[in-house]
Amino acid sequence: MRPAIATDGRALDIDVIGVRKGFGAHPALLGVDLRIRRGELVALLGPSGSGKTTLLRVIAGLEIPDSGKVTMGGQETANVSIQNRGVGFVFQNYALFKHMTVFDNIAYGLVIRPAVRRLPKAQIRERVSSLLELVQLGGLERRYPAQLSGGQRQRVALARALAIEPKVLLLDEPFGALDAKVRKDLRRWLREIHRKTGQTTIFVTHDQDEALELAERVAILNKGRIEQVGSPDDIYDRPATAFVASFVGEAIALDLLIQNGRAALGAQSFKLRQHSQQDGPARLFVRPKSVRIVEPGEGDLAAIATSVRRTASGRRVEIQLAGVADLVEIELEDGKTLRPGEPIEIALDQSLLFFQSK
Repeated sequence: MRPAIATDGRALDIDVIGVRKGFGAHPALLGVDLRIRRGELVALLGPSGSGKTTLLRVIAGLEIPDSGKVTMGGQETANVSIQNRGVGFVFQNYALFKHMTVFDNIAYGLVIRPAVRRLPKAQIRERVSSLLELVQLGGLERRYPAQLSGGQRQRVALARALAIEPKVLLLDEPFGALDAKVRKDLRRWLREIHRKTGQTTIFVTHDQDEALELAERVAILNKGRIEQVGSPDDIYDRPATAFVASFVGEAIALDLLIQNGRAALGAQSFKLRQHSQQDGPARLFVRPKSVRIVEPGEGDLAAIATSVRRTASGRRVEIQLAGVADLVEIELEDGKTLRPGEPIEIALDQSLLFFQSK
């Protein structure tokens, strides 16, 4: 008999240690280390091809790492089968059985258990009924997947994963195929499910809003490596690398040359607000809301307004900075008016500076 993950009935902590995984000549994970605490809700966020889904599948046991290891509750999982890891997996495409009713889909993992571990039929019915209420699908147990909306099918997939009472819940782009409003509703609902179950939960997403709104911590992946792990506030307000600063949220990136505490941008230069003893080429990131239009002589940089447009949250102005090929877009304060072609000065209230590696 193959071993199972030992548990005291509670959620498990997970350690990913030095995991590498490649597919032919294409590396997917390059020595990933990640610790996930018991009962934590963690997002794996990154662009396409960053390795986030591969990492999730390695944790689940659906992919075998080329090197490194995964432990759950302190126990190495290399010789533990998928069925014995206590993991529930929710796929992006739901993976529901089309020929089965909602009830039978949810009950599937319980029904196929070996006879010695299988619950009596009455207890299976009771568990499925309670899960239907938990995912707000009571009364739909006789329907088939084709008779459900996308949001309802996703709830069935989650209920099926929860039916086996997993200690770890893994979700791969769970809301990726749904429209924006349904995704937003299901985010709140998943957060409530996590609060009620207390399971260690890891979900993959490319949606930054989803990761920042749902997760207690976010792991940012890029080209098979983890760039930063932290709270949503840490990731957004205190990015550890230039990649995180550029990837998470909206940011203006300016390539500068730093010398003696001043930053040169083309023919312009300004004094850095943050202290830096280092000189050399660097990239400055600033959020559009942290750029102010100020009176002549009070700003950091001169620019020309090229256009003003309305957005749902306010007004935006595109500006041309001397020495910068691309237009830069900033937020326009209430009450301010600008005409195309008007010269302005801007102040950079908050920014992040990253020196470029040689």
